[in-house]
Amino acid sequence: MNLKEHIRSIPDFPQPGIMFRDITPLLKSAAAMKHVTHQLALPYRESGVTTVLAAEARGFVFAVPLAMELGAAFVPVRKPGKLPFETESFTYNLEYGTDTLEIHRDAIDPDERVLLVDDLLATGGTMEACVRLAEKQKAHIIGLAFVIELAFLRGTQRLEPYDVHSLISYQTEDADE
Repeated sequence: MNLKEHIRSIPDFPQPGIMFRDITPLLKSAAAMKHVTHQLALPYRESGVTTVLAAEARGFVFAVPLAMELGAAFVPVRKPGKLPFETESFTYNLEYGTDTLEIHRDAIDPDERVLLVDDLLATGGTMEACVRLAEKQKAHIIGLAFVIELAFLRGTQRLEPYDVHSLISYQTEDADE
């Protein structure tokens, strides 16, 4: 299945010069979603993953079925004030300002085998925050999985030394790539 056929490219969104990769056509196709879940799981089937972790909101869309496919737990990472129990937080830099993510303090037991998932890898800031939160809880990080990677933004370099697995890669900002 050619997954790029299920990604809509929208120029100049949310601002001029940005090519937005829209996953809603992918979400609309049950066959494509089943394929994505299977392909994301493939490299990790024999790795003993016990937990799949993702940041809100689009990461949840892919992480929950992936956790089910792998027979693993799901752990949500949320924006501040959204989790009802004691939390750990990590603040990170964005292009214009900072952001913070939180996880429950008891979400991951030490040495759990954790796979981190998101819909898109751009600069890697959100995933780096998720990695740091998992590391604080002494997780054994198995890998980082994405549906889409914007390779020209070099997010994988920011996430070294962790293994990054992406299903779709855009090497340039070009809509037709």
